[in-house]
Amino acid sequence: MKRKLLLALIILLIVCAGITLGVSMSPTKKVNEIVLDKTTKPVILITVDSLMSEPLQKAIEEGKAPAFSFLINNGKLYPEFISSYPTMSVAIDSTLLTGTYPNQHKIPGLIWFKTDENRMISYGSGIREIMNNGVRHVALDSIVRLNKDHLSDKVQTIHEELANRQISSASINGLLYRGSVQHQLNVPKLISMVNLLPNEIEINGPTLLSLGALSQYNPKNDRHKFVWNRMGVNNKFTANELSYFIKQNKLPAFTFAYLPDADQSIHKHGPDDLKGIEKADAALQDMLNNYSSWEEAIQEVTWIVLGDSGQSFVKKEKETALIDLNDLLKNYTFWEGKKRNAQLAIAINERMAYIYVNDKQVELSEVVNILKEDERIAFIAWKDEQMNYVVSPQSEEALTFSPNGSYVDEYGQSWVIDGDSSILDLTINGEKRIHYQNYPDALARLYGALYSQEGRFIIVDAKPDYEFIEEHSHDHAGGGAHGSLHKVDSIVPLIIAGTDQFPEYNRLVDIKTLVLQLVGAHTQ
Repeated sequence: MKRKLLLALIILLIVCAGITLGVSMSPTKKVNEIVLDKTTKPVILITVDSLMSEPLQKAIEEGKAPAFSFLINNGKLYPEFISSYPTMSVAIDSTLLTGTYPNQHKIPGLIWFKTDENRMISYGSGIREIMNNGVRHVALDSIVRLNKDHLSDKVQTIHEELANRQISSASINGLLYRGSVQHQLNVPKLISMVNLLPNEIEINGPTLLSLGALSQYNPKNDRHKFVWNRMGVNNKFTANELSYFIKQNKLPAFTFAYLPDADQSIHKHGPDDLKGIEKADAALQDMLNNYSSWEEAIQEVTWIVLGDSGQSFVKKEKETALIDLNDLLKNYTFWEGKKRNAQLAIAINERMAYIYVNDKQVELSEVVNILKEDERIAFIAWKDEQMNYVVSPQSEEALTFSPNGSYVDEYGQSWVIDGDSSILDLTINGEKRIHYQNYPDALARLYGALYSQEGRFIIVDAKPDYEFIEEHSHDHAGGGAHGSLHKVDSIVPLIIAGTDQFPEYNRLVDIKTLVLQLVGAHTQ
């Protein structure tokens, strides 16, 4: 009984932390022992979870975001930057730090099914999903396997590329942090008692790695890493760590910093909520205030501030808003923690989902035909050895596409296209030029998800206002959700101040190249 109570407490800690990384503690590290290079103007890249352009502009107009306003007025604002797909933080951060889509970095989403291990991978979600997938698996996947095993070794993060050139970098509360410097994370006895994690964990990260209660430098951050403030995975902790680096004159050439607080508020209250932006602005003010003036801050540092994904309103009426895939596909059996030999496995990423057809006797086409009956689904996609297919309940014809054809999009990518291009809202002119509308960079981003993993699977993507669920998933009816390919989830603002160099394209996948250029590490 005591063991069950301990396990319940640990699950509560995981949920309260928002992500699994918050369950461990380690001693404060000593930043003064780190020797950093000072050859280039430092770059600070700050990701504000679920930052969107329209609410940001409203907050600025109402005088609630002075730091954002300053950076925009003294830099450049890109109001429509394109995220990765699915629009979930782990997959997006992987794209941001590797400069690749999931077909290369191999992180398919927040939740996905690993066919060769016959289990669901989750990097932290609702309590029912954590229980179904196994608390120990979720803890290990989030803390260890995400960076060590799941992120492809065929791509390099910004941290790794900089380390190859003997250039320092840092990560503060970043989910993706893989680098070339070994760090040790110490796990408290509470966790090891129930065999969730080993006593000590060795990982490879950047020169400076700060990860909530797992790893910190600023001794004054102890009061910001309790359960009720997500064990250090919060705006204040991130701002304090970055301020400490600046004050100790230990700011490296590149720092990735994550401000997570807005996400939970927007999920609950919807995309128009401004509280998260106000809290993010307060954190930015704390960072800028480390200099004698904000003008000096942008003279000394290049600041890049961006959102990771947008969010769509989800209708309040659950029967209408929630697309229950268990009910829709009720004639099949489903994988769950205690039932491993099932026909289908469902990985919900809020407004998109992967449906894995593990029973070879089940044809993909029969599952697709059932899904096509639900008008709340925008499109359904899958692949075979020859082609990639996209269909929609709103179209009788399929769209097929593959790379390296005669059609060229606005990012210089070429494609073979046939069928109903309206399914992905593509406009094609007489010169075979592709223009994206409701689904920005649709072909490359969807291709990335289709080739992000092994196995037979189908992608389903919801229309705005709707969200997918299965038996164990948490829903956001009456609030906000993301995950889809649609522009409401995919368009984010990006602000750059302190430089006259800018990205070639308005996509997060191109930010890595810009960062390497800014710190003098880019090679053709």
